[in-house]
Amino acid sequence: MSSPANPSEQPSGSRAMPGFDDIDWSRAWLSPLAHRGQRWQKAALESYPAYLSTLNADARTEPRMTGRDKPLSFIAQDQLPAGASYEGHIAATGCVPTRHNLHDFFNGAMWFQYPRIKAALNARQAAEIDALGIGPIRGAARDALTLFDENAVLLACADPALAAALRAFDWRAVFIGHRTAWGRACEARIFGHALLEKLIAPYKACTGHAWIVEVEPAYFLAADTERRAILDREVSERLKTEAISSRCFTPLPVLGVPGWWPENEAHSFYDDPRVFRAGRRLRA
Repeated sequence: MSSPANPSEQPSGSRAMPGFDDIDWSRAWLSPLAHRGQRWQKAALESYPAYLSTLNADARTEPRMTGRDKPLSFIAQDQLPAGASYEGHIAATGCVPTRHNLHDFFNGAMWFQYPRIKAALNARQAAEIDALGIGPIRGAARDALTLFDENAVLLACADPALAAALRAFDWRAVFIGHRTAWGRACEARIFGHALLEKLIAPYKACTGHAWIVEVEPAYFLAADTERRAILDREVSERLKTEAISSRCFTPLPVLGVPGWWPENEAHSFYDDPRVFRAGRRLRA
């Protein structure tokens, strides 16, 4: 799959929307999902009913629980009762309304990749709805929970200097000065399903919201499944107890991650101020 002609710009509205057959499982951010995702992709290309059936077969063989300990399952979007909130319905019934599109495809995948995080988010979202109801304004906490769900990048880091540089928007330190730390003392794993959808057609300005997770150096000696389990457990526990707002995140232009995009092998890639910005904190 080719990238946009000008990767520093988002694809224009006239461009055809990517579909299931546009998924490139060799991308670094998608390869952790490939084993399950390729089966789901095949079913999605067959039909909507086949797709839902495949998701539910996985939910039966690998049970997951939603925010209020209801067994996870997937239903067609039109089965969501009129007036019901999406998050509240999932918490109360375990049923995730799922459309036949990439956005919900990746949302479903995260219920299997990081089940504890998804359940913790769902529980917090449902609690916010119970307390405040459904209105035109969701409130700061629900906005932050939605931001996590849609756009978060889990950044496991055993290098405090790199984490500090990221928080300070010091992009040359993050991606050049600490370049050898990536994969050895730092790694990025995309959680946000909207971000994964955007990255089907990558563009340079595509930016996630990094949630930094401090880990021990031994984390990077563990197998992939064990690393994922560590992040799932630690992040979910934080989401259960910590106050959350947009200030808990720091921007991360994802194509800047070393090894994720061929063009970032040239250090000049990071000189683009439209993407690698100073940030409000540094300007202040």
